[in-house]
Amino acid sequence: MNNALFAAQATDALVQRDLSVLWHPCTQMHDHETLPMVPVARGEGAWLVGTDGRRYLDAVSSWWTNLFGHAEPRIGAALKDQLDRLEHVIFAGFTHQPALELAEELVRITPPGLERVFLADNGSAAIEVALKMSFHYWLNRGHGEKTRFIALTGSYHGETLGALSVSDVALYRKTYAPLLLTPELAPSPDTYEGEPGETPAEIATRRLGEMRAILERHAHETCAVIVEPLVQCAGGMRMYDPSYLTGLRALCDEFGVHFIADEIAVGFGRTGTLFACEQAGVSPDFMCLSKGLTGGFLPLSAVVTTQDVYQAFYAEYAAGKAFLHSHSYTGNPLACRAATATLQIFREDPVLERNRVLAAHMASRIAPLRDHPHVADVRQTGMIAAIELVADKATRAPFPAHERRGLRVYRHGLENGALLRPLGNIVYFMPPYVIREDEIDFMVDTAIAGIGKAVA
Repeated sequence: MNNALFAAQATDALVQRDLSVLWHPCTQMHDHETLPMVPVARGEGAWLVGTDGRRYLDAVSSWWTNLFGHAEPRIGAALKDQLDRLEHVIFAGFTHQPALELAEELVRITPPGLERVFLADNGSAAIEVALKMSFHYWLNRGHGEKTRFIALTGSYHGETLGALSVSDVALYRKTYAPLLLTPELAPSPDTYEGEPGETPAEIATRRLGEMRAILERHAHETCAVIVEPLVQCAGGMRMYDPSYLTGLRALCDEFGVHFIADEIAVGFGRTGTLFACEQAGVSPDFMCLSKGLTGGFLPLSAVVTTQDVYQAFYAEYAAGKAFLHSHSYTGNPLACRAATATLQIFREDPVLERNRVLAAHMASRIAPLRDHPHVADVRQTGMIAAIELVADKATRAPFPAHERRGLRVYRHGLENGALLRPLGNIVYFMPPYVIREDEIDFMVDTAIAGIGKAVA
């Protein structure tokens, strides 16, 4: 038996074992009767290598987590060193150097005023922490009437019940609506939904006026406004002007509500700056971080907040003001060590400068798609780019959802060596920062061919 045939048979066997016991996320498992599962053996830089030897360019950074490539040796070496020292310890009443070094570095690099770090396990958990902490802050300050939150239309903040409560993507929210809190929804400053001729800044100004009207009615009962700065990722890679964040910070201050910045997907260089909030010159009351925090190696999240918030909980035990939120793996030393190694790469390498060069190349390659008869919009913020496919360019009428045009792009990508996973009919790129310009060319060319098939 030749090696290729043996590898193919071994891959098929893995797929069948998988389908007999596993249930994959964000997946209708019935699809896998016709859509091939891809067993992965290893990763190399921007590439994934299947058990059958086929290679796939990871154009979506494995759900936006991978920053510096698969099997990045410096992060791997830090983890190997930590494995021989301490794998885990309870984080209540105990501490350790990896968590301390991570917290100190996060305080150093996040916007001014963020000085306390609460660690959790994943992005949704970070959102839960921020929501509970904001509510509990107001309760401890004598404002128990503040029980609600304001979110943006089209927002997505995670899939645990609290995080889903402040999300507005029907695909995820609709089924569980009876279990969820009901937020007040403010119109998103999404530039795609602007009026003809309106600039992004003008859209932001108009939407801030609508936010003001909502706060005038609801600030007395509102704990916080939560937004994804600059890019609403899972909601369709919708993008908006930084001036909206500047105005929102001012409104939150004026009306006495917290500002929660969900930088889980957009933090750590994705938008062109280390954190998206930097482009507006604002500091939120809570910044939620995850995904790229460990370079894609291990699950970890952090909520970075202010001394004012921390002090609202600091009291004698009998006062009953402690924040009694916990996760078994809070502050896991292995995850913290991966995170400190990731942040060290930002200190040692010209990451943001290189990203600007890569982003410019990506922009030049996707620009011709603006003239495509089934592309309504081509948009980009830093290392995030998106192409909106529509049935009719003039009216922006979408393709019927049941036609699953984006799935055709995904299939074409896999058949030709690229992991492209569209959001509905929105094809997007969020590659690892180690991608080369020729790999960007391959990624875009593969997507363009896939789009051609999808809209045929």
